[in-house]
Amino acid sequence: MNIPVFLRSFLPHRSPASFAERLRSGTAGGLGIFLLAWALHLLPQTQFPLLLLGSMAASAVLLYAVPHSPLAQPWNLIGGHLISALAGWITISFVHDPLIAAGIAVGCAIFLMYVLDCLHPPGAATALTLVLGASQFLQMGATWTLTVIAANAFISLLLALTINNALPRRHYPQAPAAPAVPLPAVRVLPEQQDIERALAEEDSLLDISTEDLLDLYGRAQQHAQTRFEKAAP
Repeated sequence: MNIPVFLRSFLPHRSPASFAERLRSGTAGGLGIFLLAWALHLLPQTQFPLLLLGSMAASAVLLYAVPHSPLAQPWNLIGGHLISALAGWITISFVHDPLIAAGIAVGCAIFLMYVLDCLHPPGAATALTLVLGASQFLQMGATWTLTVIAANAFISLLLALTINNALPRRHYPQAPAAPAVPLPAVRVLPEQQDIERALAEEDSLLDISTEDLLDLYGRAQQHAQTRFEKAAP
């Protein structure tokens, strides 16, 4: 291990963002949380109130500071919170020790987000929130819990779409990157000299079968490839 390099890894990783961009991110994040809380307050309150989740503040960092990150895209935001909420709800329904439940809920949330391609770090905080408030969430029921999570996530998405696209040099959401098309491998067909060289390597008379012929052809291809690479500039 290179000790100086290891120690330098603890130093701050400088962001190339300008001061104006940092100010825009902070302002957008604060405005987004304020409007989210306001919207939740204005929505019709049924038997139980709609709560503002603390994990939405972590989502605001992604949505407004790094909106072009794959972790901040709509499916990651919505899927990440809802899948993690499901993991948390199932965990608190069967595991009543909060220490064990915390680990299981967060671990399952990470696994499910990975499997469903909706990795969103604040989602794990949503799963942990259900564990920490297990008595309240279980008392108020699955429907209220799902409504709270969905309201927080979908309103956050609408606000991110509105605020980010109103700011300069921001385009939200980002389309997934097109998969890289692999370059076609260079194929070199064997010539007579390659086949003759492969035959010369055999020290016995060949009674050619399909397997022998395939082996012979494969070695001839290897010789042709070697000859091509040596001749290449």
